[in-house]
Amino acid sequence: MLTLAASRLLRSSLKTQLVQVANVSAKPAKHNVTAGEQAIAMTVMFVTILGPSGWVLAHLEDYKNKQ
Repeated sequence: MLTLAASRLLRSSLKTQLVQVANVSAKPAKHNVTAGEQAIAMTVMFVTILGPSGWVLAHLEDYKNKQ
């Protein structure tokens, strides 16, 4: 009984699974993003992600000494 259940599990895991194909189009972009817009977006993302962690690291000693 146990070997039958184990063989069913192995058989089901070894079956090939169908993967859906993504809908990719070869059309050009509807709106071209300029280099300036890309630079502004990257700057905002870096400041948003790295700003708070930089603040914490810069004030780490203050947080350690706080009682």
